[in-house]
Amino acid sequence: MSLATAPQRRLKRRRRVRAKIRGTAERPRISVFRSGRGIFAQLVDDDAGHTIAAVNWTEPDLRALARMEQANRAGTLLAQRAGAAGVHSAVFDRGGYRYHGRVKALADGAREGGLGF
Repeated sequence: MSLATAPQRRLKRRRRVRAKIRGTAERPRISVFRSGRGIFAQLVDDDAGHTIAAVNWTEPDLRALARMEQANRAGTLLAQRAGAAGVHSAVFDRGGYRYHGRVKALADGAREGGLGF
């Protein structure tokens, strides 16, 4: 009997989530990756295979913030960049992570920035 490691279990959850949601040009998918040091998010049009907007924790205005504030501000920045690209609605892909903590803070920040989902 083989035991799955934590990253393998997360990837299994991620595939299960991705089988159910799909981003379009009108309503792209918000893809989230959470590392130990920060958070990454991007708006993806799965039909065309393009990234519409992205945000990364290594950006100068996010780097010095605390983790939760960083995630919230990243969501707000992503919503602003999405609005500039003409996107006002999206589908949230939690990437196999629980909808809790920094992932939830990013989603709340995106909603506060005007991105609906």
